Amino acid sequence: MNKLRILSWNVNGLRSIAKKGLFEFIENDSPDILCIQETKIRSEDVPLELKEIQNYASYFSSPKRKGYSGVCVYTKEKPLSIKTGFGVDIFDVEGRTLILEYPEFTLFNIYFPNGKMSKERLQYKLDFYNIFLDYVKDLQAQDKGIIVCGDVNTAHKEIDIARPKENAGISGFLPEERAWIDKFIESGFIDTFRYFNKEPNNYSWWDYKSKARDRNVGWRIDYFYISNNLVESLSSAFILKNIFGSDHCPIGIEISSKNDKKKHIN
Repeated sequence: MNKLRILSWNVNGLRSIAKKGLFEFIENDSPDILCIQETKIRSEDVPLELKEIQNYASYFSSPKRKGYSGVCVYTKEKPLSIKTGFGVDIFDVEGRTLILEYPEFTLFNIYFPNGKMSKERLQYKLDFYNIFLDYVKDLQAQDKGIIVCGDVNTAHKEIDIARPKENAGISGFLPEERAWIDKFIESGFIDTFRYFNKEPNNYSWWDYKSKARDRNVGWRIDYFYISNNLVESLSSAFILKNIFGSDHCPIGIEISSKNDKKKHIN
């Protein structure tokens, strides 16, 4: 039985992270699948060296607006199909979603919206959450294995944020945002990191301006969720806190795969 290593990383700019060790990171870690959020680049503007990384196929979902949002996936195994959204224009135009179908699971790489800018953006974020949940419920009804990763832009519990009281009224830790994560998990998903680790002081994002990473004053807003029917395949979940280059660090899981007939990239 094979073991797949899947990583997720909000890089705060794909071209920026390419200058800060992305290629070395991929070579050293050699993940089977790397999901990236906040590429801040449209697919037609991606440099060739970021499209054609040895041993990987690459897929991009880009926004209409330049220098904003965007996600991509680098994968050693070619997916059966790729979608770049939920089929809802108001959300798909921001290039926040890639949906890759593999033989044993469907993988969602999502850069969920931030709701701090205004009441309208907060509502947009909550609407995005609900459209996404409706989409995965259709897959659950077909008994599909589902993996969801990315920057969710919400810390779920008090343990997931260094200063919960000070941030109780700020988007990213609002009761309605946290309640949605409760609802999502209750619908049949597992927070993979918390499945293994119940300890505090584990974060994935730190504010640049206040140099919060030096003091580990952070938020855990990047997640890997799996559907309940994949739990027996899950072997580990982790946060790579010592990898730098962005205000987020990479996170990951390792999951067993029975698929021995992989279509690897040559």
